[in-house]
Amino acid sequence: MNRFLRTFLQPRNLLVYGHDIVMAYAAFVGAFFLRLGPGFLDERPEVLYMAVVFAAVAAAAYLATGLYRHVWEYVSAKDAINILRTATIIVLFFMPAWFLVTRLENLPRSIPFISWLLLVMLLAGPRLVVRMARDRQVRGLLRTEGRGIPILLIGAGPEAELFIRATTRHPGAGYDVVGMVTGRDDRLGQVIQGVEVLGREGDLVQVIADLERRGRKPEKLVLVRPGLDGGVVQRLFAVAEKTGCQLMRVPPPTDMRAYGDEDVKPRPIVIADLLGRPQLQLDRAAMAEMIRGRRILITGAGGSIGSELVRQVSDFEPAHLTLFDHSEFNLYAVDMEARRRCPSLAITPRLGDVRDESRVRDVFALDRPDVVFHAAALKHVPMVELNPVEGVLTNAVGTRNVADACAANGVRAMVLISTDKAVNPANVMGASKRVAEIYCQAEDLRRAGTRFITVRFGNVLGSAGSVVPLFQKQLEDGGPLTVTHPEVERYFMTVREAVELVLEAAALGQGRSDEGAIYVLDMGAPVKIMDLAKQMIRLAGKTLGEGIDIEITGLRPGDKLSEELFQDQEPPMATDMAGILLARPRTVDYGIITAKLTALDRACRCGDEAAVLALVADLVPELRPSGPSAGRSHLKVVK
Repeated sequence: MNRFLRTFLQPRNLLVYGHDIVMAYAAFVGAFFLRLGPGFLDERPEVLYMAVVFAAVAAAAYLATGLYRHVWEYVSAKDAINILRTATIIVLFFMPAWFLVTRLENLPRSIPFISWLLLVMLLAGPRLVVRMARDRQVRGLLRTEGRGIPILLIGAGPEAELFIRATTRHPGAGYDVVGMVTGRDDRLGQVIQGVEVLGREGDLVQVIADLERRGRKPEKLVLVRPGLDGGVVQRLFAVAEKTGCQLMRVPPPTDMRAYGDEDVKPRPIVIADLLGRPQLQLDRAAMAEMIRGRRILITGAGGSIGSELVRQVSDFEPAHLTLFDHSEFNLYAVDMEARRRCPSLAITPRLGDVRDESRVRDVFALDRPDVVFHAAALKHVPMVELNPVEGVLTNAVGTRNVADACAANGVRAMVLISTDKAVNPANVMGASKRVAEIYCQAEDLRRAGTRFITVRFGNVLGSAGSVVPLFQKQLEDGGPLTVTHPEVERYFMTVREAVELVLEAAALGQGRSDEGAIYVLDMGAPVKIMDLAKQMIRLAGKTLGEGIDIEITGLRPGDKLSEELFQDQEPPMATDMAGILLARPRTVDYGIITAKLTALDRACRCGDEAAVLALVADLVPELRPSGPSAGRSHLKVVK
């Protein structure tokens, strides 16, 4: 009740409420005027009393439907439906109410229909005028061509219409939309918001040439069609280079920030656009069921994967979110961002290290999570290769600490974030993650109450320490870009897509009886790092060999030419979820893996590197160390 009063008593809401009541009174009186003529009050003075009753019924209906709360500047089709619904309710409730008073004597049969129509017009008209003024539609109709940067839109669907309206609302954006191209034949020649669809996407070169002859050549090609495959974007990028235009794109309409600012600013194409894939159909209902109303804990919450997990998990309205990280600054940053995005969400930041078993137990006891996402890891291959004890202590022993805490506290599910480097590993980082996989597999096979779900995928574009930020820094410094080997290739996925599929796999895994299996994200085709470097040079507006070069530096410790997602003995199996495959790798008995991890923990705490490496090699016999070394006995040189 208090919330209703606070909302209702706002001055703006009271003003709208009063306006709508007056409109109801005017609609009823106007209906008699249209039906009986100007002198109707001489014959029917009771009309004024009837109009008061009609307005009173309307006042009650407005409270029920909340029509007075709708913001006129953003009136939409949903608001129009609500106006029609409210007007219908008013008429339907007025008729029996007046019947009880007068048995509907002296009420022409057409009056309810006329008053309904007038009421709809009087409620919708002012709202439409305000919306048009807010959108500056009248000003847009009077605008002259040629003001602002000429742009050509690629796409002629609802996203194009949204973008054109946004530029009309905010003329300061400085864009002049000269046309659109489309992938649909049925849109050719059509006009959207005063802008013509000039041709198909395949005819883009010809369309640009025609516009140039008319003196309206676009300076920018703006992608407004979402979900384009990276190969399509690459072809469009080549056309833009050929025609002397700049290829840009707008964020998808689901990102409301794209149209919330006063300036509409398409952003330049980035490497993620060139490597991206069409958006998969995700089972968001299953994700929401897994998270909504539950207590969630995320380890490594301040990292690249962890922070994106925080963003996406918080959107599904968990009851409580625990952020666990060993970096004070990263934890502070992700905590502040999460509170800003979801101010009503209960969030607890916990500073600590997964290697500290006591601290992990304490956090679980305090926060009592239902679902745990374990993203904490040391992932930089050369760094872990040079510091193997630290890598094993975090990646293997730390995972055991988290898994044991999950089992001891009755957690519903733990999701381990793994890596393609765990398949036939050539480095300590990959081998330590494979040990983590083995332990979670063994725990899952025990069926002790907690479901242990392992999700494996490749490199994430733009993550900390990855090749894309390195290339960007090298480009800023004037080059050269460093590539370890001309043939080295890797799997890539955007962080958003990776986390979406992690949540999808986690939701899928909780409802299946595939204990000990590993969910593998379909990464598509691998990308050569040399090609990636060349594309980034082009995106920066530079030319290879003209002021910027690529330098081959040789493979680093632990590097492989190519990564794998499956071992030979674990052929991929399809699931009923697009983008997610299933692997069934070798498992180890729970008693054996527990004893060896205890020994591994002890060796790590003692700093016995030789014992650590021997135990890892025993647990992961497929480990085949490679890469140049500086006298390290557990590595060999690959030339």
